[in-house]
Amino acid sequence: MKASQFLISTLKEAPADAEVVSHKLMMRAGMIKKIGAGVYNYMPMGLRVIRKVEAIVREEMNRAGAIEMTMPVVQPAELWQETGRFEKMGPELLRIKDRHGRDFVVQPTSEEVVTDIARQEIKSYKQLPKNFYQIQTKFRDERRPRFGLMRGREFTMKDAYSFDRDVDAAKASYQVMAKAYRKIFDRFGLTYRAVAADSGAIGGDLSEEFQVIAATGEDAIVYCPGSDYAANMEKAEALAPVGPRADAAQAMSKVATPGKSTCADVAEFLGFSLSSSIKSLVVATDTKDEAGNIIKTQVSLLLLRGDREMNEVKVGKLDGMADFRFATLAEIDEHFGCKPGYLGPIGLKKPVRLIVDREVALMSDWVCGANEEDYHLVGVNWGRDLPEPDLVADLRNVVTGDLSPDGKGVLAIERGIEVGHVFYLGTKYSRAMNATFLDVNGKPQFMEMGCYGIGITRLPAAAIEQNHDENGIIWPDALAPFTVVLCPISPDRFAAVKEAADALYETLLEAGVDVILDDRNERPGAMFADWELIGVPHRVTIGDRGLKEGMVEYQHRKDAASSQVALTEIAGLIQSRLKA
Repeated sequence: MKASQFLISTLKEAPADAEVVSHKLMMRAGMIKKIGAGVYNYMPMGLRVIRKVEAIVREEMNRAGAIEMTMPVVQPAELWQETGRFEKMGPELLRIKDRHGRDFVVQPTSEEVVTDIARQEIKSYKQLPKNFYQIQTKFRDERRPRFGLMRGREFTMKDAYSFDRDVDAAKASYQVMAKAYRKIFDRFGLTYRAVAADSGAIGGDLSEEFQVIAATGEDAIVYCPGSDYAANMEKAEALAPVGPRADAAQAMSKVATPGKSTCADVAEFLGFSLSSSIKSLVVATDTKDEAGNIIKTQVSLLLLRGDREMNEVKVGKLDGMADFRFATLAEIDEHFGCKPGYLGPIGLKKPVRLIVDREVALMSDWVCGANEEDYHLVGVNWGRDLPEPDLVADLRNVVTGDLSPDGKGVLAIERGIEVGHVFYLGTKYSRAMNATFLDVNGKPQFMEMGCYGIGITRLPAAAIEQNHDENGIIWPDALAPFTVVLCPISPDRFAAVKEAADALYETLLEAGVDVILDDRNERPGAMFADWELIGVPHRVTIGDRGLKEGMVEYQHRKDAASSQVALTEIAGLIQSRLKA
């Protein structure tokens, strides 16, 4: 490609609404143009990156035995109603009607449609396993689209769905995809981690996220430097504390804590460690009848150490705690007779379910609210001052320095950007949609499913968040819009420069190198600034002075300075670096 034939539309400044680095640089480099909130045109330079992402994903998916197909962006609501997601998914699901008043959705994902395909096409165990995938446009009506392609409304995703005859076969298919994903992300040339994850609203048990490491990432990734343990914050655990619990050393007493309603304030006021205090959180779960009316409410008191934070995902997975909510002020007053800030498990007006974190269950002589404004209890102990809890569980977020659950060191935390996710779904969708096959015994069985996604358009943004400097983007070779740029200096004035640039361009093209020749006759400073902003990894500068000595200048985008290379050797050097 020659620059004069291409569209290069760089900007000196990013638009005012561009917040994160990737958004700013993609806009400045002319890769995307905003057309509406969370909706972008993919300009030629950006589309080249996206196509390279797609090519790598497609090659590895095909190599892993997946079968490509395309499912519609607009899907009939009837399929989504079969699984209940038409009603449950919330406002992120864009619902529309056609001219006849029939309901449709603009797909954010395609479990329903692919399950419908499977139940029509797969009749026998002999047809299994199968894995169907697509690279297709998705739409999620984000409340607040932001950060460019990081959290847009319209995006491109690769989503794949496996179908198997039993759990063991489904887990084998999952492992095939997990291995393929590692190959994909290795080929991208990015630093990433595969971490154990919670399956979230999509359902399932076995789940991993693929996170590109970046300081600006939204997700906290927990890992052990001394082992292979890695999980996202929702899933991560520390090594369980062990007993025995220390014997009580203090008598319980009520002390005045005027105006001190937080654990930190109480600890400072009374002069003890924050880790000796207990945080009281009141939650509720509602039982509803078929009409959706609340027929029973269970109020629970969660106790965590004062220096810990509750992990809502862990709490929601406890027995009886699905769809929990925080209690209302009226419910708190009904059960505790006190406002938040002074709550505790002793002296309740009405009984509650008492759920405590594993650490709290082993504590002695702790401090909690007295259920009386401006007062707390000190020297509280299990057994003596209150009965043992109803349930002991891991309720908290881990912190840096916690012991790894595999016992091989301490945990560290870094930031990441989720760009891929693999799930084992089981029969969540096949059961809801009656997707069965005849097994070897001639009896119908529900298909076991897996789900595997990669954010195609999100990945370039994540790559930029990880790889940039003050001058612009620094692409890995595999993702760059062009791998090599040739920059001739004043080719209109020096025929030898133009001739050498054209010859090198043809040589690299014939060798299969993705090269662009900047034939725009721009000033060197402006030309270099464009390509540093765009982030092309390899740059060759051809000038009249160097050519007189048979030399050109080579500079990698990460290099601080260029180096002199013989014109006769530059093509070989570039090819060897690309192979490396």
